[in-house]
Amino acid sequence: MTSPDPLERGVYANRTLNLRSVQAIGYDMDYTLIHYRTEAWERAAFEHATRVLAAGDYPVAGLVFEPDRYLQGLVIDLDLGNLVKASRFGYVIQAQHGTRQLSFDELRTTYNGVTVDLNNPRFRFMNTLFTISESALYAQFVDRLDDGTIPGPLGYDELYRIVSAALDESHTTGALKAEIVADPDRFCDIDPDTAQTLMDQRLAGKRLLLITNSDWSYTKAMMSYAFDRHVPSGSWRDLFDIVVVAAAKPRFFSQVEPVFQVVDAERGLLKPHWGPFRTGEIYHGGCARQVEQSLGLTGAEILYVGDHLFGDVHVTKSALRWRTALIMRELEAEIAAAQAFASDERELRRLMAEKAALEDRLAHARLALLRPGDDAPAETVEALREALRTLDERIVPLARAAAELGSPTWGPMMRAGNDKSLFARQVEKYADIYTSRVANLGRRTPYAFLRAARTSLPHDLMPREIAPE
Repeated sequence: MTSPDPLERGVYANRTLNLRSVQAIGYDMDYTLIHYRTEAWERAAFEHATRVLAAGDYPVAGLVFEPDRYLQGLVIDLDLGNLVKASRFGYVIQAQHGTRQLSFDELRTTYNGVTVDLNNPRFRFMNTLFTISESALYAQFVDRLDDGTIPGPLGYDELYRIVSAALDESHTTGALKAEIVADPDRFCDIDPDTAQTLMDQRLAGKRLLLITNSDWSYTKAMMSYAFDRHVPSGSWRDLFDIVVVAAAKPRFFSQVEPVFQVVDAERGLLKPHWGPFRTGEIYHGGCARQVEQSLGLTGAEILYVGDHLFGDVHVTKSALRWRTALIMRELEAEIAAAQAFASDERELRRLMAEKAALEDRLAHARLALLRPGDDAPAETVEALREALRTLDERIVPLARAAAELGSPTWGPMMRAGNDKSLFARQVEKYADIYTSRVANLGRRTPYAFLRAARTSLPHDLMPREIAPE
């Protein structure tokens, strides 16, 4: 009998998914099939972008890359130059202006009556690990705009466009990717079980697709580095029925785009292509509808696996109704931190239940004082208040530690205080399943029935172990 998978390597279902009904599985490449060492990749992106900005006469001396200060799932408020973390309902629970954390009073004043709506152009959702360098660069540029180091007049939204364009240029000019191809061991964290997972899926009759925004030369180099050594034939291309590069996601899933066939894999020569995709070929561009027509499949028969919450999961689910899987490697650290904190979490819940009971007794005692003719309450208001103050002294350090799990600045990626984070809500809404790496799917086999857990509601009974005595 096999031992159960550790929680951090689990596959979690928001909606029940029977893998036996899935006929084709599409994969993204970057941060999905190939996981990058985030600090190394994002530091390189940050440094390339600063060189682009320096060439445009922007002041970059003294800029530092501190990845631990930023988190996937934050939102940039382009009106105010703030980074914010919001709950699933869009209420801002933390914010920093530039690199300075806002106090509770500043937060309450600034965001009173404001909710984060991702459809509002005021807010920019940082929904992938590629945005760590973007957040770090933008926050420091806000500081420099405020202190006059970057001359105005310039709005925070214009400043974001400058930073974003510099990072885009660092990606598209090829210098950054050339650095990665030259030393992939420095940048990549390869899981050898990923190749076996893909081979098992093919054995089970699944048709596999690679659909990536990277160009052919980079895709060829990185996929060969990551997979050739693990594939019996020695070629990663034997894993996939169809390969699509330069896919221009999310447009790939929602629009019809021109498509070209790669007719010379060594030199990357292209020719226009019409009609269905053919098995074993490589294509540049195109669209998801063409994939469906080529495979003779639609909707729930296709599963797409990617790391980008919007470009890979949101649009795929909204436009095509494909089944969706989100890859989040950082989930492993978050689950491990929560497990290490588990005993303290139980104690925190017990103390909070005790506090709720004390608060209720205090409320009744205060009301009794206002009722004419009532006997004096058995407990004085002041005694109950003192008991609450004493209890808070025990709660505060535990609550602070819980709020710092995963990130001392922002706390857990998937939580916002006692609530789910806005990021978690988007995962819940658009990803049928989520997991930390592709190889975890292999642990469950291509025949797994992935059941969604029964969700809790506020009126569900409190677990006995945390109920007040």
